[in-house]
Amino acid sequence: MRPRIKICGLTRPEDARDAARLGADAIGLVFYDKSPRNVDIAAARAVIAALPPFVSVVALFVNPARERVDEILAAVAVDILQFHGEETPEFCASFHRPYLKAVRVKPGVDLVEWADRYKNARGLLADAFVEGAHGGTGATFDWRLIPDNLPIPLILSGGLTPDNVADAVRRVRPAAVDVSSGVEAGKGIKDAERMRAFIQGVTDGSL
Repeated sequence: MRPRIKICGLTRPEDARDAARLGADAIGLVFYDKSPRNVDIAAARAVIAALPPFVSVVALFVNPARERVDEILAAVAVDILQFHGEETPEFCASFHRPYLKAVRVKPGVDLVEWADRYKNARGLLADAFVEGAHGGTGATFDWRLIPDNLPIPLILSGGLTPDNVADAVRRVRPAAVDVSSGVEAGKGIKDAERMRAFIQGVTDGSL
């Protein structure tokens, strides 16, 4: 069974339609005003309205105020929360929604310790560490830093592209993969051919 596939940082309904048509299992909406892929509520609703049934919607936050998460949950049909900052396990779990916790990986980061700390998360998302950034950088990290005994599912992110994702899947065997910049024509603008090639790469790496 191939890993689940999330296309993150969508800003346009047409990209959501393409992602779903090509086989993405989930799409990600960024609610972080410092990101070039940030969307407001109206744009988020338009993206979601373009999706067929059974494609999950993930809302991404970075150190949000509680009121901001509550505002999005009240206005947008979100299935899963994704936290990319320094949010505590208690904060992440307090919204009573499935959530993912992102960890920026570099030498010395203990992913088993992180997974144990966020044991109620639906998955641990391993991203590349880039000083001052919270994802979407296009940077990769050394996949050898990922242990094979994580107690919760691993979502591999960080610099994945159509060119390297098959190798990543073969080597890491993640439960899911997450891509943003690797399938873009420009920041927040997805390229249908790159999405197609990425999803094919995930399938090829699973064989």
